[in-house]
Amino acid sequence: MATYVFSDVHGHAGALKKIFERVSPSDDDRIVMLGDMIDRGPDPVGVMRFCRELTEHGATVLRGNHEDLMLSFFNNPQNPDNYVNWAINGGAMTAKGLDALKADEMKDLLDWVAGLPLSDFERVGDRLYLLTHAGIMPPKPVPAVALDEQAKDDDRIAAVLADQSSDDLIWVREDFWGQPTGLVSPDGKGIIVVAGHTPTPFLDNMADRPDRSGVGEDGLGQMVRVGACKQTGGIADRWDIDAGCAGGHGFGKLLLLRLDDGREFYEPVREGE
Repeated sequence: MATYVFSDVHGHAGALKKIFERVSPSDDDRIVMLGDMIDRGPDPVGVMRFCRELTEHGATVLRGNHEDLMLSFFNNPQNPDNYVNWAINGGAMTAKGLDALKADEMKDLLDWVAGLPLSDFERVGDRLYLLTHAGIMPPKPVPAVALDEQAKDDDRIAAVLADQSSDDLIWVREDFWGQPTGLVSPDGKGIIVVAGHTPTPFLDNMADRPDRSGVGEDGLGQMVRVGACKQTGGIADRWDIDAGCAGGHGFGKLLLLRLDDGREFYEPVREGE
């Protein structure tokens, strides 16, 4: 069994379907999607349907800030600010796709999105990973149990999340990428936080100790591991897997990351997809 994670598809259903056809995870593999299925791209409803089908086979899908913007509008459409906030973040295409659905189908899809969690964790080998859409606000002080390798995984993660707000988990940016989380100790052991939300081409000016540029040799986004230093035993404590789908063709790619061996599978966003 392998564990795969991906994030920030932003309506690009074509790239999503192609990467899953190519990588072809097995039925017993773990799959976690870190949010932002929707907005900007041409087929956000198609992405939601695809991700929902994944959950029917055991996958986990998290809610991102774009899903939150969508829900805010539908929960209170009388407030014009809710639509404006959603629209300026690329929500018009999603609104159009949802309007084309029958009322009961739209409600069913929105109810599913509203019930999505904001975090997940996975243990792969000796490493514990905390998965959120945007990251976390680095805890200060770090709870002792979070660093205790003998403690239960549930307890360690709960200690980290105890003081995190929902906004932290889906909106945090500079405060997360710009400083160590404190969750990896000098011996290299601890919790690695995997997140999306911030397209990697934008990380160069905000991340401390990125392992490489967020723009690859092909000029498109690529995964970046952040924070390896003496304090973390040379281990990057934050991984950004948002390779820039939001920017569409010519800017980003969709990344499917296999945590077991760190292999990165990419699918470029093609024009019109």
